[in-house]
Amino acid sequence: MNYMAKHAALRSKPAELHPGTVSVITLAMSYCSPHFSGALEILENRGKAYVSRYALGRDYHKVMRRKLQSLLDRMEAEYGGNGRVFVDSAPVLEVEAARKSGMGWRGKHTLLLTKQGSYFFLGEIFTNLPLRAGDPVPDHCGSCTKCIDICPTQAIVEPYVLDARRCISYLTIEHPGPIPLEYREAMGNRIYGCDDCQLVCPWNRFSKIALEPDFAARNGLEKAELVTLFSWSKEEFDSRLAGSAIRRIGHERWLRNIAVALGNSESSEAVVSALKKGLDHESGLVREHVAWALDRHSG
Repeated sequence: MNYMAKHAALRSKPAELHPGTVSVITLAMSYCSPHFSGALEILENRGKAYVSRYALGRDYHKVMRRKLQSLLDRMEAEYGGNGRVFVDSAPVLEVEAARKSGMGWRGKHTLLLTKQGSYFFLGEIFTNLPLRAGDPVPDHCGSCTKCIDICPTQAIVEPYVLDARRCISYLTIEHPGPIPLEYREAMGNRIYGCDDCQLVCPWNRFSKIALEPDFAARNGLEKAELVTLFSWSKEEFDSRLAGSAIRRIGHERWLRNIAVALGNSESSEAVVSALKKGLDHESGLVREHVAWALDRHSG
């Protein structure tokens, strides 16, 4: 774990036990990598696929959960009590818990921010050990609105308020149906998630490179070609992305997202040829987005 995770855990030291006590420890792991420096260039190259930087390596749920469970086991062995770990595995208000613990403040994009940026995963340990509470830190965003101004779909409707229905991260990952027409062009070449609000945040200039090797990019996803990824069969998708958070969306949504990105790319024989192969796909969802993309190139 990085320094911030250790710091957050060590701030709260066990006191005497009280029945019925529930305490929450929030911890963080950095996923910042050297690939972040070239993220904006990938976004500007419409022949490339943009994958949210957090998803380039191994699924963080598995990596962080294993580490948190190890820490909890050590706590219980030394101090007693019992607990449970969470990494996006329950409706835990993790950003608010982290803010109250003194780990950072909530940015105008609604993510947790520290003076080392926002490129980190959050996880929690719930325990019946009573712990000293941390001290919340003040907001350091000032008058900056870069995250609001950059959002491709204007999903940050006002400071600290995000309309998830407009958010590209939601649309490309959680949304199961057709991408709403009004947001398809704004998606650009983003096929899994969106980092724009973080890429422009001044505090992320101070992010530290992650030491966790599992978060290193795999399968060349940091600079892959859209046409290449669109050609992956379901078997190849499952095989290449085994152990990745991306695999959770399934092959159908993968093709849906890439079809939209191909529709936003520069017209070429390779792009049109790749899309035409998707016209006969078994999924109506894929066929619809392929038809939309081809229509974009027909003019």
